Amino acid sequence: MPITMKPLLLAGLFGLGTAAAVAMNLVVEPIPHTPMANPPQSLPADPVTVHQPHGHILHPNQRPQVEVVFVLDTTSSMSGLIDAAKNNIWSIASSMASADPEPDMRMGLVAFRDRGDAYVTWALDLSQDLDAMYLALSNFKAQGGGDGPESVNAALHAAVNNMAWSQDEQTYKVIFLVGDAPPHMDYADEPQYPAIIEQARAKGIVVNCIQAGNQADTRKVWQQIASLNQGEFFQVEQGGNAIAVTTPFDEQIARLSRELDATKLFYGSEEKRQRLQEKEKASRQLFASVPASVQAKRAEYNTKAAGADNLFADSELVEDVASGRVELDAVPEQSLPEPLLGLDKDERKKQVQQTAEKRQQLQAEIAELGKQRQAYIAAQLKSDDVAQSLDGKIYEAIRSQAGSKGLQYESGPSF
Repeated sequence: MPITMKPLLLAGLFGLGTAAAVAMNLVVEPIPHTPMANPPQSLPADPVTVHQPHGHILHPNQRPQVEVVFVLDTTSSMSGLIDAAKNNIWSIASSMASADPEPDMRMGLVAFRDRGDAYVTWALDLSQDLDAMYLALSNFKAQGGGDGPESVNAALHAAVNNMAWSQDEQTYKVIFLVGDAPPHMDYADEPQYPAIIEQARAKGIVVNCIQAGNQADTRKVWQQIASLNQGEFFQVEQGGNAIAVTTPFDEQIARLSRELDATKLFYGSEEKRQRLQEKEKASRQLFASVPASVQAKRAEYNTKAAGADNLFADSELVEDVASGRVELDAVPEQSLPEPLLGLDKDERKKQVQQTAEKRQQLQAEIAELGKQRQAYIAAQLKSDDVAQSLDGKIYEAIRSQAGSKGLQYESGPSF
């Protein structure tokens, strides 16, 4: 069977992140964008420093926003869950981005362990860059723990108070707390969850709780945390229970996706172009080693309005010219991408136009194959499988909560 139920918790919970260099330096600044070509193989031993951001302001002409932060226990008992996460970040992101009207997506992560472990909290700020989060998750290793309660309170406090949450009241802001052990309530020098959840409520942030495993004391606290802020509580097996997907369309979508990535032309200062090119190099190296099914999920997400922000970053010439944000003739010679250097104005316009047409064709093909892929999956899945999967539970939580912000979810979760 190409579609099976496997122990894959978080089927794509994490699509978030700052650029990789900032992430790996463990410093969250207000919406940083500095990627790293070679993410580290392990996390530094020092606790993360999270600076208070100024907050993101939604402008009237922008699409509605969905902001999601995952607060994840990364101790040894969660290893299966973390390994599964990186292969499915795109499916949950696609589900979240499928609302009417289509929203902008920003995601963030706070990983946590406990005092005495390699780190207490480790954060990636809210960002539209899902590729950076994938790179970070691919180097994540579950370690430490094994001694009962963990630093849940410190992680929740960082998620509520140190992320660049939007100041717009209509933004759907949500935290998913994921773990299998209760919080330390004996650390007298840090805030505790009742006060932290009150802070979240004041900021319009909903807190949902996902329990991995069946530890009774964890269930009690998780249910209480969710109830304090009108959040949802649900439980999954220790290794998770999400839906793993492969289809006959994956290879073709993956091939088209690689062609689409190759159409990008970054422009701007030399420093900016170098930064974005290094990000692309790292992504290409990583995606060369992942299954076609994962590349297909990423491609489907990138065809959505929110996915364009992930795919094209903040200085992609073809996209900016096509959207009218930039006049090609107004871009200084020294700021042009290398393929356009040495060409006259007519030749530049012709190349940008041809690239835009090729991109449009590739996007249309990916979108059509994506519909066929989802139809294939839907035809083989039982409704009970979807409802009981982590993907389905997260989708239902988002669907019920985001309605108050004017976002309607009708198509069901993506896989």
